[in-house]
Amino acid sequence: MNYNDVLEKARAVMAPNCRVCPVCNGIACRGEVPGAGSKGNGESFTSSIRYLNEVKIMMDAVHEDFEPDTGVSLFGMDFAAPVFVAPIGGMKLNYNGYMSETEYAKAVVEGAVQAGILAFTPDGPAPTIFSDTLAVAKDFGGMAVPTIKPWEKEKVMSRIEMVRETGCPAFAMDIDAAALINLKLLGTPAYPKSQAELAEFAQAGGIPFIVKGIMTADAAKRCADAGVYGIVISSHGGRILQDTLPPASMISEIRDRVGDRLKLFVDGGIRTGADVFKCLALGADAVLIGRPYTIAAHGGREEGVRLYTEKLIAELKETMLMTDCRSIGEISGDKIRNMNR
Repeated sequence: MNYNDVLEKARAVMAPNCRVCPVCNGIACRGEVPGAGSKGNGESFTSSIRYLNEVKIMMDAVHEDFEPDTGVSLFGMDFAAPVFVAPIGGMKLNYNGYMSETEYAKAVVEGAVQAGILAFTPDGPAPTIFSDTLAVAKDFGGMAVPTIKPWEKEKVMSRIEMVRETGCPAFAMDIDAAALINLKLLGTPAYPKSQAELAEFAQAGGIPFIVKGIMTADAAKRCADAGVYGIVISSHGGRILQDTLPPASMISEIRDRVGDRLKLFVDGGIRTGADVFKCLALGADAVLIGRPYTIAAHGGREEGVRLYTEKLIAELKETMLMTDCRSIGEISGDKIRNMNR
């Protein structure tokens, strides 16, 4: 099996919810929530693609040959690349039920481990979404980052204890799910979280805590003051609000505000190893990728996830070679030209 085989299989089994377009850019599925698309006019999704397309890479091939090192250390662990699988659930609600939650979790967790990275696993309105995917993580030695929805406090604390028992290296909370229409439709509302609450969750976990859904420098600073390990600059794939800014457009501003107090992850519109490079050059420590991994899992299960990750790493290495970056730490702002300004 190769990556084209994965796409062909995915196109057959994901219809009609996902078309597996040649470029996953949110145009064909705009407004399809629940579904694979983003809210309203779809601009929060499509603008993320456009923004990264206008960040150009400064090619430099006047140097000795070398093998780029894409390795990175996070959560006290070493990974093959600064790439992680974003937490996606609702296989029946958002896609067509071809894969169960457990089958999908197994595909992304196992495939990610095979490729030397980790998957963030989801939470959802049905309690089994969290417990079943956490059980998959446990089967692989806790090699995943469970993501908890911003439920009421008692429910959050219960899930944090479940994570601790599984031995995962970190956990996350996607606070941008506070307005997720899917949760409201199913009668399981979520809520925004204060700085004090985030500090309490971070302390209760006892392992690195990542807050996903941060889109302003002020909110990032409040997270840093709360003692969280890192944030994911994210608009929840454009599924929460219409017309939000592209997440990548906020990396530099947030980095300027918080410095090295937080690890900065980003998701939204990242499709290639070159996109990963651009996000790192803008100031991110790592990226999360969602919909393309869902396609990879549907098209090839864990092998599809591994193949897509290997494709990303190969593209990242090629970009590093052609910009004279021997390691991830050498990817800096002078390696790109941001045409969005």
